[in-house]
Amino acid sequence: MDTECEYFLFLCVFKVMEKEKEWFENWFDTSFYHILYDYRNDDEARVFMSNLTNYLELKSGDTVLDLPCGKGRHSLYLNKIGFDTTGADISENSIAHAKQFEKQGLRFSIHDMRNPLSGKYHAIFNLFTSFGYFNNETTNIKVLENFKKALRPNGHIIVDFLNLTKAKNELVPEQEIVKQNVRFKISKNISENFIIKKIEVNFEGRTHYFMEKVQALDLDKMKIFAKTAGLEIEKVFGDYELNSFDEKLSDRLILVMK
Repeated sequence: MDTECEYFLFLCVFKVMEKEKEWFENWFDTSFYHILYDYRNDDEARVFMSNLTNYLELKSGDTVLDLPCGKGRHSLYLNKIGFDTTGADISENSIAHAKQFEKQGLRFSIHDMRNPLSGKYHAIFNLFTSFGYFNNETTNIKVLENFKKALRPNGHIIVDFLNLTKAKNELVPEQEIVKQNVRFKISKNISENFIIKKIEVNFEGRTHYFMEKVQALDLDKMKIFAKTAGLEIEKVFGDYELNSFDEKLSDRLILVMK
């Protein structure tokens, strides 16, 4: 093979790799994702956001950021109870859906949290295990640094993550779920410090394959990330009712940083 041909093949491979999306860009932009997680309802969002905003003593008109916001269920409620709200997400389809709800004090935009933020906020919400998506742990620190730079004085960052210990203890290796005529075959395992969920979707005679890959992060690791990013963990909660965190029993690991 001559040099010119080799170079052409290299360029082709590079272009394919360059265009390849990461798992969260593919999965979150599908309707299947929203069908599988349809139990994330508005009532849950209202309870969690009411409890958090009361704890943070946010005032009417304060600026808040919901990132990533998905289709905007938390953002909608935050705006409803009086906050100037920005929702952002990497999913173009989710933002296209959310934009129908835009009004005074409520806006949505496409944004990758690995990139710097515009605007300043009294509170930044990173909810429902939307952290630790990336292959490199240093990216987690970069995300927190981006959040920190976008905080107003005395502002807070809230990271709502899974409780790793309970997730390990209750991990179901194989599962099959049918919702809205869609069959999901799900397998989970923990490998090389990642919780990996493989999702086979069967719908209308076609099969689609997706995955979720989240770093297996515990409280000690989160403390390291926060300290490296120049943040202080003010409080740790274990559920959406804001009960104290219990490593063995809590469903969630909810960190309030400043």
